[in-house]
Amino acid sequence: MNSQNPIYTERTECQDCFKCIRECPIKAIKVENACAAVIPDLCIMCGHCVEICPNGAKHVRDDLKRARNLLAEKEEVYASLAPSFVSEFPDIPPTAVIRALKKLGFKGVSETALGAERVSGSVATLLEDRTPRVIISTACPVVVNYIGKYVPQYVNCLMPQVSPVLAHCKMLRETFGPGIGIVFFSPCIGKKREADSNPAMLDVALTFEDMRRWMVEERLLFETDSSDSESFVPYSAREGGLYPIDGGMMAGVKANCSIMEADCMAFSGIRNIKKAISGLNEMRLSHPVFLELLACEGGCVNGPKASQRQATAWKRCQIMDYAKYPRNEIPRALEAQQSAGPTPEPVLVKEYSDKIMKQALQSVGKYGPEDELNCGGCGYDNCREFAKALIDGKAEKVMCVSYMRKLAQKKANALMEKVPSAIVLVDEELRLIECNMNFARILGPDVETAFRRKPGLEGVLLREIAPFHSLFKTVLEKDEDMLSRDLRHKKSVLHVDIFAIEKNRVVCGIFQDITKPTVHKEAMIQKAQEVIKKNLETVQQIAYLLGENAAESEVILNSIIQAVTTQEVE
Repeated sequence: MNSQNPIYTERTECQDCFKCIRECPIKAIKVENACAAVIPDLCIMCGHCVEICPNGAKHVRDDLKRARNLLAEKEEVYASLAPSFVSEFPDIPPTAVIRALKKLGFKGVSETALGAERVSGSVATLLEDRTPRVIISTACPVVVNYIGKYVPQYVNCLMPQVSPVLAHCKMLRETFGPGIGIVFFSPCIGKKREADSNPAMLDVALTFEDMRRWMVEERLLFETDSSDSESFVPYSAREGGLYPIDGGMMAGVKANCSIMEADCMAFSGIRNIKKAISGLNEMRLSHPVFLELLACEGGCVNGPKASQRQATAWKRCQIMDYAKYPRNEIPRALEAQQSAGPTPEPVLVKEYSDKIMKQALQSVGKYGPEDELNCGGCGYDNCREFAKALIDGKAEKVMCVSYMRKLAQKKANALMEKVPSAIVLVDEELRLIECNMNFARILGPDVETAFRRKPGLEGVLLREIAPFHSLFKTVLEKDEDMLSRDLRHKKSVLHVDIFAIEKNRVVCGIFQDITKPTVHKEAMIQKAQEVIKKNLETVQQIAYLLGENAAESEVILNSIIQAVTTQEVE
């Protein structure tokens, strides 16, 4: 069995955008060295991070090799095909899907919906007992993971039967023998962990994406044939085909027992489920209530590895048109079901003292409630949740947008104040974005006083305080990358460099008073270096013109000098 977690992060592809944290419903992500990685013990396997990662850094474990090995090792391997295949391959007849899977090496193809029908019968039996209580479906492994890990107070509400796919595996092994191999195909990533937890029942769980890739590698196509005799084994499913849409399970349950509409409720999407089951233990009931909970909004047809996660209404129609609803065969004769396995261990919720929380908040510049912006830029719902993640080692300070902005501003301010030059930034309207004290100082006492009252002079029009504002306008309007010149201002001579930071939008000006002794000295050195450089260029040009003769003459003269020097020393 592959022990790697079904969802993992490729570190070189993660661009520290933290979108996965913002979208993860239970924040099962740890950021370390700017890389956001899934925490296996906290993950419920919804696969949402895989779907929304803009850089494709979240990957799903590749189990295709395991499926191939299974086909090579066992004489008979059967494919369990999730009922959502109808909306996944809408233009492909079921017979063509069956034929393609058989060409891959499968002995037969069976509908997982057969297991769903068994589960519906079991739920109907539970609801025939009118004892007031809440019963939560276990069809979705992601929901079972969520309840077991994060709301363990509702574990006793989970129905005691296995999921449809495990019920189907049990049925296949009863029909074709316990030694067969079984590979499950669906749009669900969570089924991979379910297969890992139940290796004796389900050998490998693959996605529809894996199926397509496998067919491409084997150069297979879905081939239709009007005279095709291919069929599902041991027989075709009926109302179980409704399971991949929200409310589909309820339809099968209600078909098998006489219960009222109010006895069944359907909710899909983890965030919606969170709200729906809040306060569940406080409900006062007069009859049993069945909750059909599916982690993906709209149902399994919108699983994380579905080829498209839109057009839910259209997908519902596809499923409802395909599924049979044999009223003359309902209620079905109920069969004994295998009890569900243990639920995941609950996640320990840590509590922190006010002192520790205060220290964590202050480390990112949150010194009071007014600093807690709760902007969500870090991916967490509020600053306090982010602080807890910092304490747990799941987050880094650089994730806080406001903290990094303030830190960058402080560094920029310190740099501008320490630099001996005068610096100013202006926008396309020649309004000051920021300047330092040295810039205000060269403009005179009035501007310097204004700077002390309003550091940076943000918003002030440059033309109102500086006579050389036209130079900035030139760089802005004429698309010049840089303008460098000397100009006389009052009793000083200023060397100015003006360059674009954002073309046609933001320019920066750096001024040096070259009449000051220190600056004058630096200017003289710079001018001297320029003269030396020009002289060297001239010499190089002369040497080039003289050619090889000049080079030989230099060698001869050097040897004469060396010989004379040697004689003098002797």
